[in-house]
Amino acid sequence: MSLESLEKDSQTSADSARDISERDVKEIIESIKEAQYFDASSMAPLTPASVAAIARLRAYKPPPFTIWDKLPLSRKAAVLILLFADRRGDLRVVLTMRASTLRNYSGQAAFPGGKADTLDEKPFDIARREACEEIGLPRDDSKIPRPFRIEHLCQLPFSFAKTALAVRPCVAFLHSDVIDGEKAASVEESMIPRLDAKEVAAVFSAPFHNFLREEDEVRAGDQVAGMTSDWYQGQWMDFHGSQWRMHNFYVPINNQKVTKPKVREGGQASIAEQLDEEEEDGMMRYRVWGMTARMLVDAARLAYGEEPEFEVCFSRVHRAWYLIQGTSFQIQG
Repeated sequence: MSLESLEKDSQTSADSARDISERDVKEIIESIKEAQYFDASSMAPLTPASVAAIARLRAYKPPPFTIWDKLPLSRKAAVLILLFADRRGDLRVVLTMRASTLRNYSGQAAFPGGKADTLDEKPFDIARREACEEIGLPRDDSKIPRPFRIEHLCQLPFSFAKTALAVRPCVAFLHSDVIDGEKAASVEESMIPRLDAKEVAAVFSAPFHNFLREEDEVRAGDQVAGMTSDWYQGQWMDFHGSQWRMHNFYVPINNQKVTKPKVREGGQASIAEQLDEEEEDGMMRYRVWGMTARMLVDAARLAYGEEPEFEVCFSRVHRAWYLIQGTSFQIQG
């Protein structure tokens, strides 16, 4: 594929993303209100910023990727970007620390996800199946304990991993409904601890909007480990003769419950025990980097309609490579 064709595809994809105007978002928000989205009998309250973010994600349509149907089974994969509202109505995202028994990216922070089982398996089906296997999130919606339910919001552009996988990020929102007039249950306090780290070393969460910031966003009454500037470190990396930006986020774990495996065996045990030891020695942040960090930045850019405080700019060559990596909306530079 030529550089010129990549740039043409990039412009087309960027134009597609810009089709989601602020007017469209406002119209969607109004339709949500009409559908009793804010009614106490419908779901737990979200902040206005969270409502707008969910609306943008729900409205987003990724650019076509017709090659997907022609890829061999071994090259298809998907991940689940699962969002939920914390007790203040701000969005958080579920992440895992991968066990050493997993073939790729062992010991790293990642989304629940993995390879396709069959050629006709759809991306959301892949992501939900893998989330069930890895963290115990029921694959069948009817088996998700009340008052919780999952809404599929959108799929983001494919990313191409260094392992030659085409990875589709699938974004979903975990609702907490009100039943019989009772106060909505907290996803953060009631649902997340129910997840079972079946194939991973840990399950934790991170503040979604913070992936657009260089420092921790600390709310009144909250405390984070270390300094707020510990949140982000970025660096330019050389990859096959081109420079591109590596994002490193350090997520505080002192203010949340981290779920570890109930039964530890093999690679799960080695990573989980390593985490335990590091936490006992004072480690209070998990590092999120690589493709997972890039997907989080791209998802947050789309959801909140904001650009990051840190560098994400690319030259002509970098723009083409970034497209190959799968981020084809709102490319700057």
